[in-house]
Amino acid sequence: MKRIFYTLFFLLSIVKGQQKDIKIAFLSDVHFQDLYGNFSDNDFKGILNTKTGKNTILRTMDSQLHSTRIFNENYFDFIKALDDIAKKDIKIVAMPGDFSDDGQRYNLRGLHKILSNYHDKYGINFYLTTGNHDPVGPYRKDGGKDDFLGDDGKAIGIYSKDSIGKTNHKIITKDIAESGYLEILNELEDFGFYPKKEDLFWSTPFIENNEKYTYEQVLNNAAYSKRMYEVEKGFSVPDLSYVVEPTNGVWLLAIDGNTYIPKKMNERTDNPSNYKGASIGYNNVLTNKKHLIDWVKNIVKQAKQKHKTLVAFTHYPMIDFNDGATNEIKKLLGEKKWQLERVPNENVAKVFAEAGLEFHFAGHMHINDTGTRKIGDNFLVNVQVPSLAAYIPAYKILTIKSDDKMEVNTEVLNDVPRFDELFPLYEKEYSILEKEKEHISWNKEILKSKSYHDFMLFHLKELVRLRMIPNDWPKDFIDKAQYLNGEDLLLLSLNEQSNANNFDLKEFRKWNFEDLILDLYKFQSADELAKKDIPKNRLDNYKILEELFVQNTSSDLFITQLKSLFKILSFLSNGEPSDHFEIDLKSKSIRRL
Repeated sequence: MKRIFYTLFFLLSIVKGQQKDIKIAFLSDVHFQDLYGNFSDNDFKGILNTKTGKNTILRTMDSQLHSTRIFNENYFDFIKALDDIAKKDIKIVAMPGDFSDDGQRYNLRGLHKILSNYHDKYGINFYLTTGNHDPVGPYRKDGGKDDFLGDDGKAIGIYSKDSIGKTNHKIITKDIAESGYLEILNELEDFGFYPKKEDLFWSTPFIENNEKYTYEQVLNNAAYSKRMYEVEKGFSVPDLSYVVEPTNGVWLLAIDGNTYIPKKMNERTDNPSNYKGASIGYNNVLTNKKHLIDWVKNIVKQAKQKHKTLVAFTHYPMIDFNDGATNEIKKLLGEKKWQLERVPNENVAKVFAEAGLEFHFAGHMHINDTGTRKIGDNFLVNVQVPSLAAYIPAYKILTIKSDDKMEVNTEVLNDVPRFDELFPLYEKEYSILEKEKEHISWNKEILKSKSYHDFMLFHLKELVRLRMIPNDWPKDFIDKAQYLNGEDLLLLSLNEQSNANNFDLKEFRKWNFEDLILDLYKFQSADELAKKDIPKNRLDNYKILEELFVQNTSSDLFITQLKSLFKILSFLSNGEPSDHFEIDLKSKSIRRL
């Protein structure tokens, strides 16, 4: 008997050693807009691009450079990412929300077509969960944008009805309305929202008995009408959360973190204008979507009983993504700046860690980051997936090595074919503004970008200049600091006992305050990957200044503000590993690779 036992043990060890690692790609905040789509009820097909001979439906460059995301070039980056995933032979792709640009019908159709093509050609299975841009609210709502580019190089509006919109030149199509949950479910049901015959398991928070799994039973319970909950008394809205087993031994937990709370309690439940946005994320889940917490606890329990590796993904982060800098940011900028309202409170991590969740992927913030929390004996890891539509454009690959060891790698998309395909149209936009002596806020130099990486870095630079500094930073502080260089900052950091001659002043003179602020945002967006876009000598200068400002005892307001700035920089540049790392759930640790 002993011989038989050891033989079986040996054979099982060999089989386990030969098992292939399971890989899952995570693509978040794609914000897909169909450049080459069409409207079902209007002949408008965009404007002709003489470079390609194709018509294009696109937004203006001016609108892109004032937004935290680009609207147009991410189309090409999305295709590049999918091609990359196909070459790597990855068969499972999870998309943690904001897969569309406000859930418009024509964009959903275009997204469906692309995902279906990659499924049919490469066997890739896609699993989506919703973000605050898909849907913008629980029910379909009329809408549109006033910043599409017209044939004459000027902005035009495209709206779902004639009575809305600011521009005189309008295109009217129902396909630009913001879809609700029903429309998204109907268009994208093949991508996780409904069970498929090949899934080994599938369930929702509303299926009470899933122990005896059958495809027919869950299909019957997957209907839109059976996936409703009361967000407030008398207000029923959909919840598209689900759990799926796409490959043997792995459960993907797709949590619908959108919590659309009614503004007025005396309105009809189906009034689409009576709901607040969902961008706050999990903070509202804890107060108005509590059924999800019990469901997660139950799924965690079942996964352990059935020996399944559970990986959760949602649009919203579960852990503070500012690497410990949040309180210092509040002190310097105020509580409502720097998107601080989107930071999950600590109770979010506590609740889900105590529910037993260990591994979670999120998007929403368009940043690269990793956060961990140890709550008693529980350990929770939150991986922030960057956006393809912002700096730094990247996706994540999770490799499941064993039940308790995971590897995460960040794939940055520096070179994207066709990324400059629309540049002639932006040239036209700029020349018209110039000809008509309109105010031009954006820098035409962006059209000289040689790579997608350069283009996205330029986008960040313009975003900081045009939006972040005016909106987030105290004007008196910027007025005092904007003309300083590194040497000036060094001199301001010194105590009376310090001597400037101990430092290489020539190196400090090579950069200025504008460089410093941009580098701060690089770290906020790209975390440790930002170091590749900052000269090493400047990084060394920053470390010196961080230490000197800590030692500075001045009570002068401006010096105090500079101390906060460098403290924030120190936090953001020294977070958990976020590029290539291993997570050991047994030892509750994370290790840079």
